[in-house]
Amino acid sequence: MRLALAATLLAALAITGPLHAAAPIPIRVVVVTTFEIGADTGDTPGELQSWVEKLPLPTILRFPQGTHDLRLNPALGVLGIVTGEGPTRAAASIEALGNDPRFDLSHAYILVAGIAGIDPHVGSVGAAMWALHVVDGDLAHEIDAREIPPGWTTGYVPLQRTTPFEQPAPPGQSISGSNVFTLNAGLVRWACRLSAKAGLPDTAALRDIRARYTGFPAAMAPPAVGIGDTLASGTFWVGGRMNAWAESWVAYWTHGTGRFATTAEEDAGVMQALTFLAQVHKVDLQRVLVLRTASNFDMPPPGQTPAALLAAEAKAGKLSAYLPSLDAAYIAGSVVVRTLAGNWRVYNGAVPRGD
Repeated sequence: MRLALAATLLAALAITGPLHAAAPIPIRVVVVTTFEIGADTGDTPGELQSWVEKLPLPTILRFPQGTHDLRLNPALGVLGIVTGEGPTRAAASIEALGNDPRFDLSHAYILVAGIAGIDPHVGSVGAAMWALHVVDGDLAHEIDAREIPPGWTTGYVPLQRTTPFEQPAPPGQSISGSNVFTLNAGLVRWACRLSAKAGLPDTAALRDIRARYTGFPAAMAPPAVGIGDTLASGTFWVGGRMNAWAESWVAYWTHGTGRFATTAEEDAGVMQALTFLAQVHKVDLQRVLVLRTASNFDMPPPGQTPAALLAAEAKAGKLSAYLPSLDAAYIAGSVVVRTLAGNWRVYNGAVPRGD
């Protein structure tokens, strides 16, 4: 069956051929990454490189309507995309992919596999978090912190409200935009349980980073796979006060059912594009997964200021746990991708559940 699928895909998706085939090719899994550095193989890696080299994704497909060529494993039916960083590029790239006539994504599982900052109250660097909710951190009113009224904890105010965290919370989807997206909880739990068996690497560098976070038991623990929500914001914020806001913002928009774990840029844009595509039956929102792995803490350890942490990472030229987080994204994500794509007779018709 795999050989037949591979032959069909390669014939219809020849790189030198037209942008679309007469009949769309069914894709089993789409791996969504957000950036790559240099080439797809053999140099400093971005989020895509491990997938290209190890899954692998050997076939290059032109994608001029996006930021980066696509990658394909014809035998597995797995497609890889680099969206570009930031919510606008991510949304546009996913919309372009969903409307590309070469592909049928209507039964595809879609895995966002990227790196992120992590809340030290929830996990440690090198950890992998599967999101039940994606919350938008950009849609808000904002008053400069130097001008907020006494007693306010933040200058961020929900749209359609006049004070921080004013109750009742507005609808998650409204004329003002989409503030929260909720994923298929059964699929998320299934993916978490499956990937937890893979084991995440621990290193001396990771142990050194987390040893500084005294008073944060979760931060001082070795990397682990868990469930925790993602806050998506185009702004790279840092610091304890911002972390406290993020915790409250996620709890507010999920009515207390969610817990902030990771901070990333693109996920609300990805989810908004997928929501629109689902409305015309081009994707299935019940088959979407968001995996974020911790490349750094989103606030400094005791005794360090946010500005000093920001300067230290800038001087180092990379996030403190950058390479381990890339490894964790592939290790945790690839177990799920291989299981779904390799057992397509089962998972094409039935979405797995972890209940």
